[in-house]
Amino acid sequence: MPLTNDDMVSKRTCMPLVPIQTTIYYGWYIVLISGWAIFFSGPGQAYSNAVFIESYMAQFHMDRTTVSSIYSLATMIAGILLFGVGKLTDRYGHRVMMTWTAVLLGLACLWNSFAAGTVTLFIGFLMIRLFGQGSMFLIPNTLVSQWFVKRRGRALSFAGLGGLLGAAVFPPVNNWLIEAYSWQTAWRVLGAAILCCFAPAAFYWVRNKPEDVGLLPDHASSDSDQESSHSSAGEDSWTLSEAMRTRAFWFILVCTAIPAMVYGGITIQIFSILNEHKIDRMTTAFILSFVPLISFICSLFAGFIVERVRVHTMLGLTFGLNMLTPALLITAQSETMIYLFAMIWGAGQGLVNAPLSVIWANYFGRKHLAKINSVTTTAMVFGSALGPIQLGWAYDHIGNYNPILWMMVIFWAIGALLAFSAPPPARIP
Repeated sequence: MPLTNDDMVSKRTCMPLVPIQTTIYYGWYIVLISGWAIFFSGPGQAYSNAVFIESYMAQFHMDRTTVSSIYSLATMIAGILLFGVGKLTDRYGHRVMMTWTAVLLGLACLWNSFAAGTVTLFIGFLMIRLFGQGSMFLIPNTLVSQWFVKRRGRALSFAGLGGLLGAAVFPPVNNWLIEAYSWQTAWRVLGAAILCCFAPAAFYWVRNKPEDVGLLPDHASSDSDQESSHSSAGEDSWTLSEAMRTRAFWFILVCTAIPAMVYGGITIQIFSILNEHKIDRMTTAFILSFVPLISFICSLFAGFIVERVRVHTMLGLTFGLNMLTPALLITAQSETMIYLFAMIWGAGQGLVNAPLSVIWANYFGRKHLAKINSVTTTAMVFGSALGPIQLGWAYDHIGNYNPILWMMVIFWAIGALLAFSAPPPARIP
């Protein structure tokens, strides 16, 4: 039975209120703070770490394979630990977990500034990948999905713009800090920014779900909308074990790992890859900033499209488009072709993020979403660990990246077939 207006007033008298009273649905403030969280996941993302790789190689006298191996091993362990993050989020809520994750990520950045060799570098990679790429992606995405059902696609796309903004900002900022000061100073600035600018905001603004403050998903404003949203709030929710018994879960899980592997591998080695094409570091840093601008535009459209089409169909089509990314990178022979590669990379990334963000909540509901997303985010993290080490090995042992890049074209094709074969699961009576 839907909540009446009197019920809503009564619930608000015995529940914690939102930080501010406004005519705008508070879920959109949640989208804003979640986007900010994804932005500040930047220090743990591949596009940010890529700028530091050359400094590590010079400072610690390591080859590319060694640095890539340390990075990949740390990333894999971080992925395993994400199971615990999902369980803790379901238990303690997004507000507590987002605040503590921000504090720990800030401290991890400060730790990285004191890295002095293999062991300390490994620990630094582990912490920024766990708290940055993993937790600061998992928690905001599951938080937004708690506040929206019918408008989930656009809400997640708007929140995801924080990640695109981070991808545009962090590479050139990191590169400037490293060249003007040092790589150690760059890490200290990043850590201070997270501790001062984001951690307090997360504690003050975040609320776990609309029901906690007497609201409903999507902000029902009429009796019919209220009934629809209340019905959505009580949507069929699958446990992790139930979801794992469906074909769709495993097919989409593989699809989750593929973009992370390809994008992560190309991004972490992009300075070396483009150096083979005679592209200097500043231009490469600009390209890393240019890609998110294209992604930004495409992501806005994708958020609305995914609410109107079958999500697995859209996912399959975007995987088909992404087959062009590594193919163009192999065949590019001019700066114009490099920018064409960057445009396709940005468009493919912007379009694929929307269905991958929406599909888990759409298929398996909200109740156990953090635990389910801990598994899917682990797959993403594992994928991002495999990409760099493959490309690093290829460069050190073959002398170029092309064989692995061609394999990545095949990976995108496999992902497209799996996506098309993964319609929404149905419970077996």
